[in-house]
Amino acid sequence: MKTFLGIVVAAAAITVAGQAAAKIPLVNATCPGNIEVHADQGGPIYINGKEGKLKVFNENYYEAKGGGVTISLTINPDGTADVSYTGKGGANGVCTVK
Repeated sequence: MKTFLGIVVAAAAITVAGQAAAKIPLVNATCPGNIEVHADQGGPIYINGKEGKLKVFNENYYEAKGGGVTISLTINPDGTADVSYTGKGGANGVCTVK
């Protein structure tokens, strides 16, 4: 019975994560250090043309990791996006959304 309950809980968590990921808007941004970010409507998030490993915190905040950087994508209440990055050696900054 515990195994069945675990499967049901895991399936529910995956469903919720999938719904949250669907909130990602179409975004193009340039970050310092020649980092290009692109997100398709609903995801995924690409970092310099390669799909990043997405982590969904809630329907308004996502992180994607790849190429030695972490991209943070925040969805504002008005639907606009803010993008920032954290790189190697503590490099970080705000990206310009196009």
